[in-house]
Amino acid sequence: MADHPKSFFLSPEVHTYLVEHGTPPDDEQRGLIEETATLGDISIMQVAPEQGALMTMLTRLVGARRAVEVGTFTGYSALCIARGLADGGTLVACDVSEEWTEVARRHWERAGVGDRIDLRIGPAIDTLRALPVDEPIDLAFIDADKPSYVGYYEELMTRLRPGGLILVDNVLWGGAVVDHSVTDENTKAIRGFNDHVAADDRVDVVMLPVSDGLTLARKR
Repeated sequence: MADHPKSFFLSPEVHTYLVEHGTPPDDEQRGLIEETATLGDISIMQVAPEQGALMTMLTRLVGARRAVEVGTFTGYSALCIARGLADGGTLVACDVSEEWTEVARRHWERAGVGDRIDLRIGPAIDTLRALPVDEPIDLAFIDADKPSYVGYYEELMTRLRPGGLILVDNVLWGGAVVDHSVTDENTKAIRGFNDHVAADDRVDVVMLPVSDGLTLARKR
């Protein structure tokens, strides 16, 4: 699917094999991957195809009807979550970019999931704070600005139902989380977030080496 797999520990050959032996991206997903690739280096922000397939499966496994995404970009992850929603389900997708999400909207419509996605443009923390606390969330995905991860997580956790799931991307940060010579703001924020979740007794947690690291936090 790509010359350079997003997972920093996979060779291109192993990554191709891995994708081919799971549920592969369909034509619409491939079209979105290809269009996003034309944007240049920023395309790395798109989730990997195997991560998207996992997210669809997890959405189905928890029987999600109400989901929230923080950080939408060109819409691949939202498409994958929307496809896994139970009948009548809705995904609230939060982003600040009209430009990138315009690409997303086109592909959502072509994929037949446009009516399941409620895109909200604006600071995600404001969108999350405006969500009612008495309408439980079944599943959430965080993939946005790293210094705000803890804030997003806490707003979502307040609204997450028992047994609900929060997925968090980029938690290995290309391996920089264990390289103490790396001290930029994003790396320190990811380390702080990982420590925050590991110490949270409200959840059961597993960190998976999927793509750039994916944390699954299930509310007890």
